[in-house]
Amino acid sequence: MTDTERTFTVTPPVPVVLNYLKDFAHAEEWDPGTQSCTRTDDGPIGVGSTWHNVSKIAGKKTELSYTLRTLAEDRLTFIGENSSATSTDDITLAADSGGTRITYHSHIEFHGVAKLAGPLAKPIFERLGNETEARLTEVLNALHH
Repeated sequence: MTDTERTFTVTPPVPVVLNYLKDFAHAEEWDPGTQSCTRTDDGPIGVGSTWHNVSKIAGKKTELSYTLRTLAEDRLTFIGENSSATSTDDITLAADSGGTRITYHSHIEFHGVAKLAGPLAKPIFERLGNETEARLTEVLNALHH
């Protein structure tokens, strides 16, 4: 198990940030580990929408099926699953001086043999957390609002 959390502020208002982040396919633009993220259902994005995510972390390729579990005015939760891990990305949004304060919490629960790698993964995911914060800030601040 590993937990990583970052809190930072971006210039666009909450509705703009929420509208962008609710489409997990955008992870290709802001998540340094994501190689591809493709929507696997259709229709309007809402609770139950799904994506296929291919990531490469520390040289290892992994594929997860993500589902949007929470979609509220101030919160998004995505659950990614495969046979070796369950990843929960919980994002809370709050108005802050005309912009948005984002708290991004990533929780990864390893399964089976992958549990042995859990303690070794913490420094890797802390570094990824820093890179994700920097890229997400850059991408969100570039949105037209």
